[in-house]
Amino acid sequence: MPKLIDVTQRAQGIKPFQVMDILSQGKILQAQGRDIIHLEIGEPDFLTPQPIIDAAVASLNNGDTFYTPSLGLMALREKIAGWYYQQYGLSISPCRIVITPGASGALLLVMGALLEAGKHLLMTDPGYPCNRHFARFVEASAVSVPVGAETAYQLSPEHIEKYWNQDTQMALVASPSNPTGTIIDKNGLKALSAAIKSKQGILVVDEIYHGLNYDGIHLPTILEVDDDAIVINSFSKFFGMTGWRLGWSVVPESLEPVMDRLAQNLFLAAPTTAQYAALTAFDRDSMEILEQRRQVFEQRRDILLPALQSIGFSIPVKPQGAFYLYADCSRFLNERITDGLALSQYLLKEAGVAITPGNDFGVHLADQHVRFAYTTDQERLLQAVERIQSVLNKF
Repeated sequence: MPKLIDVTQRAQGIKPFQVMDILSQGKILQAQGRDIIHLEIGEPDFLTPQPIIDAAVASLNNGDTFYTPSLGLMALREKIAGWYYQQYGLSISPCRIVITPGASGALLLVMGALLEAGKHLLMTDPGYPCNRHFARFVEASAVSVPVGAETAYQLSPEHIEKYWNQDTQMALVASPSNPTGTIIDKNGLKALSAAIKSKQGILVVDEIYHGLNYDGIHLPTILEVDDDAIVINSFSKFFGMTGWRLGWSVVPESLEPVMDRLAQNLFLAAPTTAQYAALTAFDRDSMEILEQRRQVFEQRRDILLPALQSIGFSIPVKPQGAFYLYADCSRFLNERITDGLALSQYLLKEAGVAITPGNDFGVHLADQHVRFAYTTDQERLLQAVERIQSVLNKF
C-alpha cells in the first residue's frame, strides 16, 4: 500500500464542486448512449471569435513564444485601458492594469497583497464558491452573508453595517453575479462603496460578466464611483476565451510594484499566446461577433426564464446579466427528493438534463435552489424544459 501523505488543513478546507460530479455522471450516461442536455457548466458554448484565433496563430508564426513582462504586454494593458474609456468614459492609466492567468490569477494577487492572515472577507451567500477558498488559501476567512431577492442577492450597506467587525478587511461583490445573474446599479455601487469606506475597508468587484448585460441597461463599473476600488475581470465570459486562461485586474497605481512582485513569484506571467490573441479582442470585427452573441444570450434568457416559471420554478429577480437562472425548486421537494442536489441527480437520470445544485454556492437556503446555465441553443433549452416538466409531472 502506498504511504498516505498528510495534507494541510488549508487544503482540506477547500471543497469540490458538486456540479463536477453532475458533469461526470452526465458524461458516463452519454458514453452509454443517453442524450444529455448540459445546463450545468458556466462556459459559453460559442467558439472563440475567429479574429482572436487568427491573431494567436499569427503570433506563434511570428515566434512570440517567450515570457512577457510579469504584469503583461504593455500593448494589451493599453488596449484594456482604452476599453475603459470606450465603454465607461474613464481614463485609466495602463500601469493600473495587471494581466493574469484568468480572473482567478487576479484574485489570488489581490488577496495575497491585501488580505492579511486571520482577517475576514465579506461575500454573498449564494456566491461563487472559489472566492471563499481564495481567502482560505491566504490564511484568511470568508464570512458568507445571507442575501435574498430583497437586495437582488447582492450585498447592501445594511449588510456591511451588520456583518463588518474589527477583523473584517475586505468585501467582494460580483456584478453581474454568479449564480443569480443580478447586477448592482450605479447608485447601489455608490452606496456600497461609501459604507465600506466608512469602515476603512477594501472593496473588490468581480466584473467578469461585464459585456453580457441585457435590457438595454448601462452596466457601470465600480471605477465610475470609486477610483480606489479594485476590479477583477476576464476574457473568459464575454470574450469567449475560457480555455485561454487570461484575466486582469485594475488596481490603484500605488499597488503596481507589489502586484509585479507577487506575479513574478506566483506565476511569472500570463500565457504569451493568449495575450497576443487578446490584442484583437477589442477590434471591430471581434466586437461585432461578440455583440451578436450577447443578443443570443439575451434571447435565451427570455425563453428559458418564463418557461421555467411556467412549470413551477420560482425566480423572483429577473437577471440582467451573465447566463444563469437561480431558481427556487422547493415546490418539487418531497420525502424522496429532499433537496436541490437530489433534484439535480434525479433530473439527470430521469430527464437527461444536467443542472447545478444550489449547495455549490453556499448554505443560505441552498438546499431549496438549483442553477440553470443557458449556455446551449434555444431548441435544446426548450427541449430541456419539456423533459423536466415531463418527469416532474410524475410526482
